Amino acid sequence: MNHQSPGAQRPNLLYIHSDQHNPAVTGCYGDPLVQTPNLDRLAEQGIVFENVYCPSPICVPSRMSMLTGRHPYENEVWTNNHILDSGIPTFAHAMGAAGYRPVLIGRMHALGPDQLHGYAERLVGDHGPNHLGGPGVDHGMLSGTAGPARVSLEKSGPGQSAYQVHDEDVTAATVDYLNRLGVRKRAGVLDEPFSVSVGFMLPHQPFVARRADYDLYQGKMTMPKHPEPFSEDLHPYFRWWREQCGIVEVTEAEILRARTAYWALVTRMDAMIGEILEALRANDLAENTVILYSSDHGEQVGEHGLWWKQTFYEHSATVPAILSWPGVLPEGIRCDRVISALDLNATMLDALDALPLPSSHGRSVLPLVRDENPQWEDIAFSEYCTDEGCIHRMVRRGDWKLNYYHGQPPQLFNLKEDPDELHDRTQDPMCQEIQEILTQRVLEGWNPDLVAEKMAARRAERKILTDWARHTQPKDLYRRNLLPEMDYLD
Repeated sequence: MNHQSPGAQRPNLLYIHSDQHNPAVTGCYGDPLVQTPNLDRLAEQGIVFENVYCPSPICVPSRMSMLTGRHPYENEVWTNNHILDSGIPTFAHAMGAAGYRPVLIGRMHALGPDQLHGYAERLVGDHGPNHLGGPGVDHGMLSGTAGPARVSLEKSGPGQSAYQVHDEDVTAATVDYLNRLGVRKRAGVLDEPFSVSVGFMLPHQPFVARRADYDLYQGKMTMPKHPEPFSEDLHPYFRWWREQCGIVEVTEAEILRARTAYWALVTRMDAMIGEILEALRANDLAENTVILYSSDHGEQVGEHGLWWKQTFYEHSATVPAILSWPGVLPEGIRCDRVISALDLNATMLDALDALPLPSSHGRSVLPLVRDENPQWEDIAFSEYCTDEGCIHRMVRRGDWKLNYYHGQPPQLFNLKEDPDELHDRTQDPMCQEIQEILTQRVLEGWNPDLVAEKMAARRAERKILTDWARHTQPKDLYRRNLLPEMDYLD
């Protein structure tokens, strides 16, 4: 608390949150091919966090946890069909309680009648229905490519995704909002700090990018470093998942097209972030603004023979996190401590001198990056549970990561010795003690049988909510309707 000098104006906040961005596909995280000049410049002006884990490797559970600072099992939001209880305070509520008027522009991906969850204003809504059972997105000729299915690899390449159209609207609305703040500042009537959260959909599949962006990488794209052929030796979850999604074998042409498009989508997202950051500078609003960029989860991009997210491998479970606060935090440094995305929630509240959320597990990283010798445990959890019976949880503690699969064998990796997660150490006698310790940590407060029981109850409730929406057709108050003609391949 009280990070500024006495009498100084409270800082502004610009929080930019993307969807499905693998941090490894960013220049400042070491990718030699991708063009991300704006994120790289932001990294030079701030701090790059190298080991940040999402609360869940799927959209809604991760996003709701990042709002509340609670684990998915505490929110009881495990799938993209679960609704966050409006009585749970979010970091937007905490900012409002601290005197800010938090504004959301773009994606939040919350279901249910509460489409604000503490935000005082929302511009440009989500891509999909606000209610269970509402009409979904018609992706036209790209139908099916937004989900975890082989068709997203088959129908990949140059063209246009409606999700990019959505993000262009989000960018324009954000630039306009900052321009209006700039007018008020020049007129001397901007009397309170702002809090703006920006929600992008890119680089989420469809793996389709505009021709100019796609051409930046066509013919230059590399194959996955560790493709991992399908075999009976795979962990049973991955055998099932690859069969379920039709990715037992994927052609080289599909792999290269999808990866080329993904790199292109990251570049396009970076360009839109650049427009927002330029508007911040042009309106003289950057000096006392906390800027945080992150994402809800990663993307496998063919590593381990996998695509999309839904796993605890590093490409899926880690997220980028770049934090800048000119004149207050150090610039051009990297932090390799193990951090949860829940800690980013707590960090923003700490920077804004807002009270911490009472039930949040988040820890502010500000003392850590200012080298104030905090007591910091290198630990993070992630959770992935499905209606198909997957009850999974991960813990990263120090150099070790344990992936717990209820009813199936676990996986254990030493990420310092084996950063690509090629050698499961569960059968190594020298690793039994660390495996027991991490299993105990995974199960502390988390009961897989109780999770399964609660998810079954949620399924029964969902049927009524879905049928209600289909019959009554409630209005989507915050939605950017995407048209089928917005999706196409060249």
